[in-house]
Amino acid sequence: MLQTQQAATVLVSKLLKTPPLKALTLFKSSTEQGFHQTHHSFSIILYRLLTCNSISGAQSLILQLVSGRITSPYFTVSSLLHHLTHTDFLNSTPLYEIIINAHVQAQLIEEALIFFNQMIDKGLEPSSNTFNSILSCAIKNGSLEKAVLIFEESIGKQFLDMYSFGIVIKGCCECGDLNGAFEILDKLKQMGWRPNVVIYTTVIDGCFKYGDVGRAKELFSRMAEDGIMPNQYTYSVLLNGFFRHGLKTDGFELYQKMRLDGVFPDIYTYNSLINVYCSDGKVNKAFELFDEMHHNGVVYNVVTYNTLIRGLCREKRVLEAEKLVDQMKQAGLHPNLITYNTLIDGYCSAGKFEKGLTLFNQIKSYGLTPASITYNTLIAGFARAGNPSKIVDFVREMEERGIIPSKVTYTILIDAFARSDDMEKALEVFSHMHKAGLSVDLCTYGALIHGWCSQGNMKEASKLFLSMSEYDLQPNDVIYNMMIFGYCKEGSSFRALKLLKEMVGNGMIPNGASYCLTIEVLCNDAKWKEAELLVNGMVKFGLKPSASSCDLVKKAKNVTT
Repeated sequence: MLQTQQAATVLVSKLLKTPPLKALTLFKSSTEQGFHQTHHSFSIILYRLLTCNSISGAQSLILQLVSGRITSPYFTVSSLLHHLTHTDFLNSTPLYEIIINAHVQAQLIEEALIFFNQMIDKGLEPSSNTFNSILSCAIKNGSLEKAVLIFEESIGKQFLDMYSFGIVIKGCCECGDLNGAFEILDKLKQMGWRPNVVIYTTVIDGCFKYGDVGRAKELFSRMAEDGIMPNQYTYSVLLNGFFRHGLKTDGFELYQKMRLDGVFPDIYTYNSLINVYCSDGKVNKAFELFDEMHHNGVVYNVVTYNTLIRGLCREKRVLEAEKLVDQMKQAGLHPNLITYNTLIDGYCSAGKFEKGLTLFNQIKSYGLTPASITYNTLIAGFARAGNPSKIVDFVREMEERGIIPSKVTYTILIDAFARSDDMEKALEVFSHMHKAGLSVDLCTYGALIHGWCSQGNMKEASKLFLSMSEYDLQPNDVIYNMMIFGYCKEGSSFRALKLLKEMVGNGMIPNGASYCLTIEVLCNDAKWKEAELLVNGMVKFGLKPSASSCDLVKKAKNVTT
């Protein structure tokens, strides 16, 4: 049975007489006890809260309303909000801002925009924070076009600020709309405003993210022209961008400029530089930076250590890597799964399989759970050691732990069985891979084709090679070179030459071995003219023909002339 009108009147009377915050407690407790609020009671409590500037209390109530935590048979959300925004003593900027922000918090962007437009139509000015929260919410919900439209309609309004430009520019960059970001940047300058370092850095980051290195460089130059000093984050973005795109010279030149400009590298800059040195096999150089970090008071993090451990393991300096893990623990940092995976891979690469296995078993005692990549590392290591039985044990353990073998796992297994000349088992794994719904890739095909070519079974290798198109895969240079090697091994000069020409026609350059082997089989078949053309082709592509290849052509030519 619905509550009486008298009970509602009594509550409203108490809300009016009680101090605002106590009135809010009374309102909440009555709601929790099952009292159904009315348009009137809700209006009164909001009025009391707004008059004492308790914005957070008022917004909390509206948020509970729009998220369905306050309900009543006397109103719907839309009827109550309509009542509130059409009540003279409540119809104000604070009320609209509370309603808009509540909808934004509830991720209800369409409803937030309705009240934003109502507010503008009534001549009320939202604050910059409210406007910016709408822009952010629209972009977060995948409505960049809507955000840009609202933004453009608001140009010239007082609530539009630099942060508004930054939000929309960042949204454009994250969605890959670099032209849109540059257009908004130009509008900002047309208004006589000067972009700040955050906006410039955001656009530079977007350019690198979507491969437009030229515009990133150009924008960095414009910063200097506008008198904007790059900060640590700007340099980090540029360095990471250059290194990610293989522009190491640009990256290191920028690092020197950074130091000359008096900007001290932060942890991210150092980690980026250390990563490049380690990837290039210059681990000692990386350790020089490691020491420099300590000298400059930059605290190492887990990424710093993991990068150096990876560098050491690549050079098979596993004992040094072990010591670095101990140093990491002494510094109060906890090695993570990446640390241990790297170390396990280092042990396996150095042939210390038992140590890798011991560390794998210890991981569990450290409170870490081995992941797919951990098992793949061990499987690859024992595959290199030619231990297929151990590989099968790892796969079984993976499945028992509920870890589904990935495409990488299957490819490692296929490669392992193919290298041990067990093509029947390799094809069985290939079949399981299909049944598991995993897509095959060039690495998978490469492993199988290599297996057949090594066995001299070019009929099966050719079947696989031709079937790649069924999966929308095009052979890469590695696979072409494998097939050419296989045909040369069986003495089929016609097929080897055909594939070599096809490879060049597809924009790839055969390696020196493919050229030399094809020249050899052509000469054996007295096809010296074709062989001579290949020698010239090698020179054209900057490859140096071997003395033996040139001698073979001369001998074949002399025999036939």
